[in-house]
Amino acid sequence: MKKVLLVASESVPFIKTGGLADVVGSLPKYFNKDEFDVRVILPKYSCMAEPYKSQLEYVSHFYMHYNNLSRYVGVLQLNHEGNIFYFIDNEEYFSGDRPYGNVLWDIEKFCFFSQAALSALPVIGFRPDIVHCHDWQTGLIPVHLKDKFGDGPFYAGMKSMITIHNLRFQGVWDKKTIQAYSGLSNYYFAPDKLEAYGDANMLKGGIVYADRVTTVSGTYAREIQDPFFGEGLDGLIRARSNCLSGIVNGIDYEEFNPETDPHITKNYNARTFRKDKVKNKTALQKELGLEENPQKFMVGIVSRLTDQKGFDLINCVMEEICAENLQLVILGTGEAQYENLFRHYDWKCHGQVSANIYYSDPLAHKIYAGCDAFLMPSLFEPCGLSQLMSLRYGTIPIVRETGGLRDTVESYNEYESTGTGFSFANYNAHEMLNTIRYAVSVFYNKKREWNKLVDRAMARDFSWANSARQYEELYRYM
Repeated sequence: MKKVLLVASESVPFIKTGGLADVVGSLPKYFNKDEFDVRVILPKYSCMAEPYKSQLEYVSHFYMHYNNLSRYVGVLQLNHEGNIFYFIDNEEYFSGDRPYGNVLWDIEKFCFFSQAALSALPVIGFRPDIVHCHDWQTGLIPVHLKDKFGDGPFYAGMKSMITIHNLRFQGVWDKKTIQAYSGLSNYYFAPDKLEAYGDANMLKGGIVYADRVTTVSGTYAREIQDPFFGEGLDGLIRARSNCLSGIVNGIDYEEFNPETDPHITKNYNARTFRKDKVKNKTALQKELGLEENPQKFMVGIVSRLTDQKGFDLINCVMEEICAENLQLVILGTGEAQYENLFRHYDWKCHGQVSANIYYSDPLAHKIYAGCDAFLMPSLFEPCGLSQLMSLRYGTIPIVRETGGLRDTVESYNEYESTGTGFSFANYNAHEMLNTIRYAVSVFYNKKREWNKLVDRAMARDFSWANSARQYEELYRYM
């Protein structure tokens, strides 16, 4: 039996701020239980979802020397859907109403968490063959395994792997501070190790010292070797490219299933979408105060409203988009300029544009089911999950060819009748606009072709089972 420990700062269903939580919470369910014993270790946040907090069972506690003080480390556990999740408890570090806040405090907190998670392993009696770390918050674990932890017989031979979910976030602060919190010697704070541009970089430490590096799509793995996407670490990633692989994330096919989804008006599947999917559109139009017209082309957006997601392109051509024969539904929050942009057009083009500047899971499901197309013009997108959800619901993605979007959406080819969506290559507002116009024309003028697009989209498999097989392959190789 191969033993694997996933270490991360968040996981569904306990605490979630982004796609990282989906990966960590969903993957363990899909590993082959006869071959792999996969467990997860997380911080026990005060702001954790309440029903789970009350179910945690006390395992043990100990005191750890950290930052010149003796600190309490509690260990709790929960068996959730057949998988064991451990929680590191320390009220000082993990209280508060959100998992992340002040950057310096986050750095101290996750330096503590990295050491506490490794120190807890002998206490809980679990000795993993591979410690699979996620993002900068756990970047010091591969370093510790090659340093003082690696000396002890319990940790000898333990391998580490780090997955980069978004290279933009790296855990950077001055060397003196991170050295104090990490307890690592001067040796590690050199340019070929943790130092980057005069500061210390926790993610860099993980990339340098992990036995394998992965990221969340094959295209993103190639892109981050390029200065534009490399966020200052492209040279290091090129140097480690022989140990780098990209594995596309999945989505939970039980939660996102148009056949059983409790949030949508009319359930449907790949056989019945032609007559039933449109009922979700008219229900959504009614709910949002849009013109009720089942024939009208409807485009959805569910996203954080930030530059990374391509909203500056939309801003540039919003007038032209509104001049098209379509409706636009937006759900999400983010930068004030984009929130106000969509509020303005909701007011100006009421009945055509619906701006929902908040987040609602039920409404997100209704948008995936009710819209005809889904727009994601991202500047960069390590993997992206929304396009996978829209494919699952037969809502055709319109995307820019970057990162995971390029790997998961096959561009429509009218001559060969292939593809599962529409895409454009350059980060250019008018190229995006032309792609939207092309999608509009296919929808109105080639209905049979559009339905075949939906057929192919709904036939694609981006479930976690697919991703789990690829991770299993890597674990065996290691």
